[in-house]
Amino acid sequence: MSDAILLTVDDGLARLTLNRPQRLNAFNIDLAHAWAEKTVEATSRTDVGAILLDAAGPAFCAGGDVTDMASKMGSGSDIDRLAGVINTGIRALTESAVPVVAAAHGTTAGGGLGILMCSDYAVVGEDSRIGSLYANIGLTPDLSVSAQLARAVGERRALQLVLQDRLLSASEALDWGLVAEVVAPDAVKTRAEEIARGWLAGAYGAYGQAKRLIRSQPSRSFADQLAEEARSIGAAFDTPDAQARIAAFAAASARRAAKETS
Repeated sequence: MSDAILLTVDDGLARLTLNRPQRLNAFNIDLAHAWAEKTVEATSRTDVGAILLDAAGPAFCAGGDVTDMASKMGSGSDIDRLAGVINTGIRALTESAVPVVAAAHGTTAGGGLGILMCSDYAVVGEDSRIGSLYANIGLTPDLSVSAQLARAVGERRALQLVLQDRLLSASEALDWGLVAEVVAPDAVKTRAEEIARGWLAGAYGAYGQAKRLIRSQPSRSFADQLAEEARSIGAAFDTPDAQARIAAFAAASARRAAKETS
């Protein structure tokens, strides 16, 4: 089970790698449990300031392993329980105050779409394809697809994707707002790491809290969200990192003002 997903941490960057390349990183029982374990670990570590989600092999994630479902799942309740395990990891990533970038090369389909949307910033290749395809085998969206897709692209486009046998091209996914960047196929992982390292080189704690505010907003009323924003910026102001950055900004502004008046 431990090899189904790999976790490494280097200078504040946790890299989570889906590692079932022979099955296009489709989720079986082993990957489901490894995913839940490793995502919780990555988001709980105090030495992690950013997370990079990528995958081994020719594709990012093909969703659920249908062959495994057919041979090892005796009933719908088995599927229900397995989805619950995977959802533990989805919640760990989306509810954390750690920014997540995905390097989603190749094809992303079915539940893989939900895994992609666990990220806060997604990079794909020019040859990438992204879709739902659940209905092709008589199943319905899971792994947060119905919870996150409409928020990401709007309700009408979400319906277009789940009600068609369709894979979006990389340029369509970018136009829809489903991904943030499209790069050359061999540059996906490199660019995603550049994004993560950029967070770490900056005020990564503030980036993480900004992510948390946006992600958690649907659970609050407008008034409660305003109060949470006020509380969060107050807490951020008191951190040593913010104090140092504010002082540096103020000093630079004073130098510019002095230069302009001299």
